[in-house]
Amino acid sequence: MQYTVSLVLVSKMDFLYIIFISIATTLILIILAFISLILKTFIGKSIKNPQHAPVVGTVFDQLFYFSKLHDYHTEVALKHLTFRLLAPDHSELYTTDTRNIEYILKTNFDNYSKGESNKDIIADLFGDGIFAVDGVMWKQQRKLASFEFSTRVLRDFSCSVFRKNAVKLVGVVSKFSEANKDFDVQNLLMQSALDSIFKVGFGVDLNCLEGSSKEGSAFIKAFDDSNAFTYWRYVDPIWKLKRFLNIGCEASLRNNIRLINDFVLNLISKRREQLETNQHCDILSRFLIESKKDARMNDRYLMDIILNFLLAGKDSSANTLSWFFYMLCKNPLVQDKVVSEIENVVGKQENGSRIQDFVDRIDDQVLEKMHYLHAALTETLRLYPAVPVVSTKFPKQLTFR
Repeated sequence: MQYTVSLVLVSKMDFLYIIFISIATTLILIILAFISLILKTFIGKSIKNPQHAPVVGTVFDQLFYFSKLHDYHTEVALKHLTFRLLAPDHSELYTTDTRNIEYILKTNFDNYSKGESNKDIIADLFGDGIFAVDGVMWKQQRKLASFEFSTRVLRDFSCSVFRKNAVKLVGVVSKFSEANKDFDVQNLLMQSALDSIFKVGFGVDLNCLEGSSKEGSAFIKAFDDSNAFTYWRYVDPIWKLKRFLNIGCEASLRNNIRLINDFVLNLISKRREQLETNQHCDILSRFLIESKKDARMNDRYLMDIILNFLLAGKDSSANTLSWFFYMLCKNPLVQDKVVSEIENVVGKQENGSRIQDFVDRIDDQVLEKMHYLHAALTETLRLYPAVPVVSTKFPKQLTFR
């Protein structure tokens, strides 16, 4: 009896020993991985070299400022026009020096690329669209887009779409005003912008402002969430591991992208069939016509091209207008001047008159007369750029001061 109990006690001790060894081994591996990460981040980065831009921290510091990342970058830029954030396998250089910006984005634009690291982050969502490619593919898409957007047919179609959705937006805001209710102006502008861009891009009405279909609502949510998850990758050091294991936000991103692709590819397939009998003015239809001349422009490539325009148009338009109204609220004198100019150029809106009548009076010639409104919008873009950060890969042996 005594012998049997002794064996049980030994077995329990062995079990506890195994647990202790496992925990200790795991902790040691985590510590070693952390030390390796620190060493890779700081060693060989010329931190003290005065010929290189000053180091103000690491990319991991951005995790603490993620909700206000652009404010964080701006605060640092007030002290250093050009600075570095260290990463394990490279240094990220940030610059607000206008000379550097002109050199990168204009004078020597062809010498810079998206970089493999940046492409890896955005490729799942952006595919082979203009924001994720370089060289021949970038030039092809830019040339095609520049030509199509300059055509009178597309311009007229775009204007009619934006007019129609502007009337819808005013109607929604008016209902909130009449009910004396608060509302999220940025959310409404996002919905209106998506309605407009999607109609111009695909020729389809999503009707975000009025309540989309079940499929449309699912697409909108997947589209917005995918943007956020892709943005998070820039500060998440283990996103590749999560993608490999298909866990967390990476699992959600994969599911969202699958939903987006299925939704858009279905639209492209339907539009191909429709073009056999009818002509359409949207970007997709015009690109489908061009695709007959170029075998490389298959449905998936067209999807990437149009989705990139959608991503570019929606957030940039809505965010700029959100900041514009924010600045008008903070500067009532400017607000009064903007309203006064609109009334002088377009005419006052009489009581009982329809908003549609007011919108119908606005054309290119009328807009060209609104100099103060143009200046106010331009100043908004200066203070709150639609694209506050542009990422590119530097060639070797380049020094910025």
